[in-house]
Amino acid sequence: MALEVLETGCCVVGGGPAGIMLGYLLARKGVQVAVLEKHRDFFRDFRGDTVHPSTLEVLNELGLLEGFLDLPHERVESLGVIVGDSLFDVADFRHVPVTCKFVALMPQWDFLNFLSAQAKRFPSFHLLMQHEATDLVRDGERITGVMAQNEGRAVQIRADLVVGCDGRHSLTRSASGLEVIEHGVPIDVLWFRIGRAPGDSAQVLGNVNYGKALILINRSDYFQAGLIIAKGSYDEIKARGIDALRADIRQIAPYLGERVNELNDWEQIKILTVQINRLQRWHRPGLLCIGDAAHAMSPAGGVGINLAIQDAVAAANLLIAPLQARSVPVAALAAVQKRREFPTRVTQAIQLLAHCGFARVFENPGPIRAPWQLKAAMKIPGVHRAVGYAVGIGALPEHVREEARGRARRVRIPTAVFAGIGIAASAVAFSWAAWKAWNRLTETASPDAIAEKH
Repeated sequence: MALEVLETGCCVVGGGPAGIMLGYLLARKGVQVAVLEKHRDFFRDFRGDTVHPSTLEVLNELGLLEGFLDLPHERVESLGVIVGDSLFDVADFRHVPVTCKFVALMPQWDFLNFLSAQAKRFPSFHLLMQHEATDLVRDGERITGVMAQNEGRAVQIRADLVVGCDGRHSLTRSASGLEVIEHGVPIDVLWFRIGRAPGDSAQVLGNVNYGKALILINRSDYFQAGLIIAKGSYDEIKARGIDALRADIRQIAPYLGERVNELNDWEQIKILTVQINRLQRWHRPGLLCIGDAAHAMSPAGGVGINLAIQDAVAAANLLIAPLQARSVPVAALAAVQKRREFPTRVTQAIQLLAHCGFARVFENPGPIRAPWQLKAAMKIPGVHRAVGYAVGIGALPEHVREEARGRARRVRIPTAVFAGIGIAASAVAFSWAAWKAWNRLTETASPDAIAEKH
């Protein structure tokens, strides 16, 4: 069978949030772009469904916000957590300095269907479904395209630039030989659905107790639930049986009651093997990686999809002119990494710090009480707004650059710094509190302590 050859200005590998957003932004400026998606549709359960205020602001700048918000979604203005039997408000989004002061919860397939439909209005946008990238095409040291499979047919896509947006298991990243810096992560997540009752909280709610943590995300008539477990413990959990898992969930969140019985098969449960890593260098001549392909994030805070979209906006701002000129120098690719590496490192550092707290929680299988350190941290004036800004907006938010504006908007440095300090302080307090609680537990149970009592 003859090799099919396509030519384009930019070949985007991966039709996730970063890939579709980048394709949209390039096509609206007349750049020929082909987005490769290996599946026949976008329907994937338990993907990142939290659209943060930073992403909503990008949609507003593009004139797409009204249409987006016409789609079914839930609005979350705050995040809360129950530690033991104490409820804490953690993040408040009602004061973020953007148009939408909330997180929109929407299935990712709805978001991608909406954005790709908008992108198809531009004649230079081409979405190639069921095109799975299999290798990179090279001319000496330069990447000049992608090899793909489409229903058994070999397809070669030649491009001035290849952008890897194909996630944490990125083919573009592995085929390019770019060095990955791995960070040890002590957690994995079990995703599943569980029914939601009318009286349940509308917040995204965390539940921490009995050596486990359960996240409940409001999906109107059901919760998307994430049970945070110790890394590598899934086989042990399965060996205990589904009844034991239901009992664990009911113990952590007793208000779920008999709804835990909705879980009756392991097929209902999907495991996310959590990774935190980043590329030492995000590019080679003719190739750039962004989103999870450049930096895999933990699900903590639900920031992954939004960080990936910020990458796409920055990449478009910096690469539209070189792509229009059909010449993309390495310096332009390096500029994207330079722009986006700081918020990546800050976010990953905070996630790693939060994971230290989870690791301590796993070590105490009994009931816990919220330590005074955590209670004190949550009473710091302004901390809820600061955490809301850090989660909802993040470090170095991007804005769509138009020629008429010249430069992109200037970053609000004082607010960003304050937000970073706030969320870092909260993460430190949680980790420290967990450590102190564990120390008290082990001291109480030690042979010397028992001997003293007798």
